[in-house]
Amino acid sequence: MTIGVGGSTAEQELAKLTDMTAGISPISAQEFNARIEKAQALMTKHDIAATYINAGTNLYYFTGTKWYASERMVGAIIPQQGKIEYIAPYFEVNTLNQYMTIKGEVNAWQEHESPYLLFINALQNMGISEGKIALDESTAFFIANGINEHASQYQLVDAKPVTAGCRTQKSDAEIALLQRAKDMTLEVHKAAARILREGISTQEVTQFINEAHKRVGASAGSYFCIVLFGEDSSYPHGVANPKTLEKNEVVLIDTGCQLEGYNSDITRTYVFGEPNQRQRDMWQVEKDAQAAAFSAAQIGVPCGDVDVAARNLLAERGMGPDYQTPGCPHRTGHGIGLDIHEWPYLVRSDRTPLAKGMSFSNEPMLVLPGEFGIRLEDHFYMTDNGPKWFTEPSHSIDDPFGYEA
Repeated sequence: MTIGVGGSTAEQELAKLTDMTAGISPISAQEFNARIEKAQALMTKHDIAATYINAGTNLYYFTGTKWYASERMVGAIIPQQGKIEYIAPYFEVNTLNQYMTIKGEVNAWQEHESPYLLFINALQNMGISEGKIALDESTAFFIANGINEHASQYQLVDAKPVTAGCRTQKSDAEIALLQRAKDMTLEVHKAAARILREGISTQEVTQFINEAHKRVGASAGSYFCIVLFGEDSSYPHGVANPKTLEKNEVVLIDTGCQLEGYNSDITRTYVFGEPNQRQRDMWQVEKDAQAAAFSAAQIGVPCGDVDVAARNLLAERGMGPDYQTPGCPHRTGHGIGLDIHEWPYLVRSDRTPLAKGMSFSNEPMLVLPGEFGIRLEDHFYMTDNGPKWFTEPSHSIDDPFGYEA
């Protein structure tokens, strides 16, 4: 029997879990201000007069203001020089003020008025009468189109050089939050493995993982959860009607939580019972591909070369080639931070040079159609001396969590 898999109950495992968030510090107002200053430096470099930041993770990143995007325009204007201002419906102003970390004047619109015209008027009042106006790339089309209809004197451009330019390299405070979130999810993984039994449903495991995340300090529970057994594991993001667990089947669990908005995202794959030779061989290929990607991740190397390293290893083992299956049908990894998938990406076409503070998943999944899938997903971040794991990769197929390592 695979070490650390099965033999316990949900009640027993939940009772063992405790809050792991002690000592965690949220992002400070000083850091939010530093982010705005960096954004303004990038705007100067790219000759951008102002940047519109829409509600969502970008708004939180720069201002500490937690506000979700909806059908109403809510966001912030970062000028190349000077103080930020907000734009919001008039009836939301008092609420918005309660959520701000970085305070600013709110340009408010009544329901019958145009927020897009108000946005242009706000720019004029800030002394910005022409030039490039960058729009947060997550801004909905209806907002971008509405602004465009009134922006004849401006050139609307993509804000990615500003948003990604700031967010791709994490600060020490961000790394600490990411580290703790991942530590929490790894403990949840260990607990989930121990509750497995023949006949258990994916729904039961998912519910347990959600409650387990709450026990370790993620107040909202799981941010997401994928649980797959047997052949279902060959579908990277799941199936419509998942099966129950049988003896000697592959188990794939991919889950994560959020801590102060920062994400964890870890996948473990192992066998409930005794692995057969095919399962052993493919599990080891996956582990070796993950290791090849990690070794290739060095300062200054293009992100895409990390993907190529994993894919070359798979090709040497008879997988693929490229994105064909049996093999890895998707990119090797993604950036992670306030968004669970964010720039840059470990995919061949991304030529962004790796730099200190960049954080990534490493998951060159093996898909074996009609058989099973193996995904080992851990995350690493770049240091001056190269990559460093947030969580150590699975030890072996017989002892995935390294209890006897």
